[in-house]
Amino acid sequence: MIVILGAGPAGAAVALGLRTLGYSVTLVSEWRRFAALEGVSVRVLEALRGAGLHQALADATLPSQRQVAWNGQQHAQNVEFLVDRPRFDQGLREDLRRAGVELIEGRVLSVQALATGHRIEMEGREALLADFLVEARGRQAPALGKGLRGPETVSLLNRWQGTPGSTASAVESLEDGWAWMARRADGQCYWQWTVDVASAQLPGKAQLLDYCRQRRHGSALAREFFGLAPEVDLQLHARSSTAILCPQVCGDNWIRVGDAAMAVDPLSGNGIFQSLSSALQAPTVINTLLRKPERAALAQRFHQARVEQLFWRFARIGRDFYADEQRWLEQPFWKARRHWPDAQPAHAEPDFQALRIERAPVLKDGYVDETDVVITADQPLGIWHVQGVELAPVVRRLQTEPAEQALAGLTVEQGRMVRSWLLSQGFKP
Repeated sequence: MIVILGAGPAGAAVALGLRTLGYSVTLVSEWRRFAALEGVSVRVLEALRGAGLHQALADATLPSQRQVAWNGQQHAQNVEFLVDRPRFDQGLREDLRRAGVELIEGRVLSVQALATGHRIEMEGREALLADFLVEARGRQAPALGKGLRGPETVSLLNRWQGTPGSTASAVESLEDGWAWMARRADGQCYWQWTVDVASAQLPGKAQLLDYCRQRRHGSALAREFFGLAPEVDLQLHARSSTAILCPQVCGDNWIRVGDAAMAVDPLSGNGIFQSLSSALQAPTVINTLLRKPERAALAQRFHQARVEQLFWRFARIGRDFYADEQRWLEQPFWKARRHWPDAQPAHAEPDFQALRIERAPVLKDGYVDETDVVITADQPLGIWHVQGVELAPVVRRLQTEPAEQALAGLTVEQGRMVRSWLLSQGFKP
């Protein structure tokens, strides 16, 4: 039996992928206890649809024009989509039921590794025995040793009922952090303030709600955004938003996906996308571990490397956003984040002469396999093919042959796509 712990986008995507491969899947999860709203891009919506989460998106997204106030400048960015998480989660459950996934609502008390699998103790239910375990409980998943952590960060979410109006969202940099705000047409309002744990000097829990209200009312943008209407049923939820990378994300009979494997600062704006990125590859990794155990080390190396690459990529994107804010360079919040995790560029300059060909794990015919890939400045784990054309043989031929000869035999569409990729890598015909 394959058991998945957690029914967020990552856990759901793994479950649907495993069902497509013919596996029976049991998913255990506590459903979200409070309303929340998340802003996502068109790319995230496309990734969710690609994972088969159609019902989850059917009536849970609202387009919103996003305002940005950063480094003393204000502008309107592209439209983002606001995802109503309770309705989204309800749609997730419907997608899973339609796919034949067994759903168990319950709280997991403990997970014990056995010689042949895992024993999962649950509150008020009999224990489950799993042959293979997928850990997808997000940041709530128990830690596995000491991983890599960014500056300790907490996000304080205020939610209340305001006056109905138009749907909108905004993000604002502040001296000691930043805030994301959103308003639904029905008047539901959200304001999330992200601060540095070490330097924020937050009051005690009893005073925290009033303190957040004072900070919100002290922002001209927030006052304009939400108006002066009474804040009915004002609530506060605190959650960690520290960037974390788990030291090990895959074993012979278990795997970690989504935020349980790695989670980045929400400022990168790609939380659901990076969560899905590690989850979409997981069914093939699991399939390899279960049906081709001789490739276990290769499959584990593939998943570990992909998760680590995602972490560094999104951590550097978040760092560059922080570096754009120049007004408070010496304030602890900004000082701790504008140089973390390192000085490496988020996007390396292309250099065709620096391309290398190496053996590396890839996803092939439902399994993790090994083949020649092209290592680029921006893709250190390698690229296998474009438009069905393997790139390593093409790059080898270009080292000794003219481009027209090296690309002979490709269809018109294949030739167009391969040439476009070569030019993006700095190739000069």
